[in-house]
Amino acid sequence: MPGARRPWHPRWWRDRLSRVSVRTRIALSVAVLTGWTLAASGLLVWTLESRAVQHDVYDNIAQETQELFRLQYPESRADSSNPGPPAYDSAEELLEVFLTRNVPDDDELFVGWWSDDAKLTTGHPLGEATLGDDGFRPAVRELLPEGGSARRSVSGIGDYLLTVQPLTSTTGDRADAMVVVSYLDAERDELTQTMQTYAGVSLLLLLGIVALAWFQAGRLLKPLRALHANAEEINATDLSRRLPVATSDDIGRLTHTYNAMLDRLQQGFVSQRQFLDDAGHELRTPLTVLRGHLELVDPTDAREVEETTDLLLDEVDRMSRLVDELILLAKSDRPDFVRRAPTSLTGLLEQVHRKAGALSAARDWRLGELPPESLSALVDEQRITQALLQLCDNAVKHTSAGDRITLAGTVHHGVGGGTVRLTVTDTGQGVEPEARERIFDRFGRAHVPEGDEGFGLGLSIVRAIAEAHDGRVWVEDGPGGGARFVIELSTEQGSNAWHGS
Repeated sequence: MPGARRPWHPRWWRDRLSRVSVRTRIALSVAVLTGWTLAASGLLVWTLESRAVQHDVYDNIAQETQELFRLQYPESRADSSNPGPPAYDSAEELLEVFLTRNVPDDDELFVGWWSDDAKLTTGHPLGEATLGDDGFRPAVRELLPEGGSARRSVSGIGDYLLTVQPLTSTTGDRADAMVVVSYLDAERDELTQTMQTYAGVSLLLLLGIVALAWFQAGRLLKPLRALHANAEEINATDLSRRLPVATSDDIGRLTHTYNAMLDRLQQGFVSQRQFLDDAGHELRTPLTVLRGHLELVDPTDAREVEETTDLLLDEVDRMSRLVDELILLAKSDRPDFVRRAPTSLTGLLEQVHRKAGALSAARDWRLGELPPESLSALVDEQRITQALLQLCDNAVKHTSAGDRITLAGTVHHGVGGGTVRLTVTDTGQGVEPEARERIFDRFGRAHVPEGDEGFGLGLSIVRAIAEAHDGRVWVEDGPGGGARFVIELSTEQGSNAWHGS
């Protein structure tokens, strides 16, 4: 297939791994990491120990050479440039004594060389095979003049290091020597056995670590599996399920966030359902009126058609206002419902006071205490104006001619931060204590005055505007009777939310 990825492509592996469960991927990751670590450790140990074995071989050869030198010149130090007279008259006698007194290591063979041939050896299983090597004697003869070492590899014997130490006899003959044969394969066999043991132990450890990782991953992912199962069972009709929060780690915080999300979803669904029920109930009445008049109207009676048309247009206007208010409430949950900008609160209250006077000339409109003129706030001037005018319109509906309606704004400072309170106070009949919460709900109403054709959405719009500004609204008794509606806005909306000189 054109464009298909091959197994050596990184995306090919990522695509395959994405289909594997998280638990398996965790176990595989632990296995790969642990295996790589153990393998790297084994390789490092093998390298270091191989060098140590090689150094040991040369150290043993140097030691045997020094012992031979001391035996030949007992009155001199090993590093003396003028060793003095030798203790033995011939190399043959010297080598016989040395080979008799010294026992080679298990991986060494001592050979006494004089008269141009190997004359005496220590016992070793590979001794005869070594002396039978066709290249052994030529190699010794090549090294006799100056001494030194040569490495050979022979089938049946393996690698061995040949070291020749020439001897000086009383006649000055340098054709005699002691030959040390070090079997390197035998030296490495011990290291190989050690590394084989290490490999077996590492494999057992790897299996144990992977099994433990598999078990621990399953234990840690158990809350996620429960969350997945719970999410599959949730639907729009049942959002009551919650997961227990047993830990305070990342999964515990995720579970807590998940439960909080379900709380918000449940609250939203309940609010939406209640909203639709209330809206349907409120719309049913004007629709019923429209249908009833349309069914009963006499199309041949011009006067009745005109009266019915006026009545139906009035109901349509009421429905349009209801739909507009419902749309406004639906928008209140959107992030762009309010657009804040620095606004003078004093100027805002004065502007609302001028606009409110047009609601009813029969009321006594007044301005009370105002914030300092230099104080400005980051608020949506249009929305706050809309909320205050709604409170003024509500005050008009629940007061009589001559009643006083006062707009004011006060700044309060407390331990938790400052607030500003915008108030609309009237001298009307007030609000009963048991209805002070209900009137802010959608379609919630207390006493309905005569001629009020509202739907009970005005105060819920006020609350939505206040909450969009991170504030709140409530009603309380006025100082001289009546009611006082308070919109409280917090000064903790940001470091630049409030300004003043």
